[in-house]
Amino acid sequence: MEAITSAVNWLNGIVWGVPMLVLILGVGLFLTVGLRLLTILKIPFGFRLLWKGRIPGGEGEISPFNALMTSLAATIGTGNIAGVATAIFLGGPGAVFWMWMTALVGMATKYAEAVCAVRYREEDERGKHVGGPMYYIKNGLGDNWKWLAVCFALFAGIAGFGIGNMVQANSIAHALNVNFAIPHWLTGVVLVGLVGAVLLGGIERIAHVAGKLVPLMAVGYIAAGMLVLILNVTEIPAAFGLIFQHAFSPAAATGGFAGAAVWAAIRFGVARGVFSNEAGLGSAPIAHAAAQTKGPVSQGLVAMLGTFIDTLIVCSFTALAILVTGAWTSGETGAALTSEAFNRALPGLGGYIIALALAVFAFTTMLGWSYYCERSLQYLFGVKIIMPFRAVWSLAALVGATLKLGFVWLLADTLNALMAIPNLIALALLSPIVFKITKEFFDTRGKSEDNPF
Repeated sequence: MEAITSAVNWLNGIVWGVPMLVLILGVGLFLTVGLRLLTILKIPFGFRLLWKGRIPGGEGEISPFNALMTSLAATIGTGNIAGVATAIFLGGPGAVFWMWMTALVGMATKYAEAVCAVRYREEDERGKHVGGPMYYIKNGLGDNWKWLAVCFALFAGIAGFGIGNMVQANSIAHALNVNFAIPHWLTGVVLVGLVGAVLLGGIERIAHVAGKLVPLMAVGYIAAGMLVLILNVTEIPAAFGLIFQHAFSPAAATGGFAGAAVWAAIRFGVARGVFSNEAGLGSAPIAHAAAQTKGPVSQGLVAMLGTFIDTLIVCSFTALAILVTGAWTSGETGAALTSEAFNRALPGLGGYIIALALAVFAFTTMLGWSYYCERSLQYLFGVKIIMPFRAVWSLAALVGATLKLGFVWLLADTLNALMAIPNLIALALLSPIVFKITKEFFDTRGKSEDNPF
């Protein structure tokens, strides 16, 4: 077992190393330039489309809004609380700047993913719309690339049980046990019931729950973060100064902070940014393929908001809370660092806020990833796998809540990164199609922006 762990650890260092980060950023930058900065300039337009709700005559099972909420359910999670804190601990305040840069180019990646997902989606035997990287690889690149689609589906199908289920259940159980003394097994049993009840309703119920829960949890967390900033308002300019200063110059050791070179700020800022918003990994387009929309471009404009909301808004509140309170020099890391920051501003209350936020974020991540995993396995084995999968997925939460998951986390994290390789290859090869239909959309219907569909 030790040899297997060492081998996976070695592979993890490669797939989350410099080449992968360069590939993710490179494809994102290429798409951003190819789209002529459209994903940045059209952010207000994207929000207009988001609030339009269901599209009359559009094909799909869920509204564009609920498709985005399902996607955000999977991305707004431990990465927003623990991931941001880890990036600052390892890379210093400058890591936040590179996290923002990753989000800006990641919006183009997420846009292209959704455009391809809607354009190349199919209807399964039940008449449900299915899509994602495995479908746009198969239908967009042709038979010679089917093996790549199988690779993506296999990586996603296995990784989901770890990073999207057991690791999340373990985070919930740990947070509730430490702060409220709730036994791990009891949390596991409750999760089995809650997750199973939602999954039985399929994508419609997942999307309905996500559409209610995600906005509520995001607004609640942002409100708590805003309170921390208000209580430390005089420190906000200095926090931004630290971010921009150490994005391009080393951060010296101070207090419990060990110091960080510029390269560390870039590396950990990019890595944790990608981990949080999942731009380029190929997970989000699986949800957007089920959106009720008349065309791929409108859903792409909605999809790109996921990266904007996740990283540029939610992650920023975590980062600023850590910096304005001075907690970043405490020597803590991960969720404990974020908890320390909130506790400094809100003594006796901050730790509970983070524990509850972590639990809710992780629960919605389990729901979002259940859909990604289900569709990936359906691609490999057909619709007959759906009901057995839902039962196993629900029961896996009990396993995750009660066991130590060191190897499971390592393997899932590695496979999660491997998902990006087939997806990024497909996006690069399909980019001419993305550029073409985007131009046609705005040339024919987008000039006035009065009838975007």
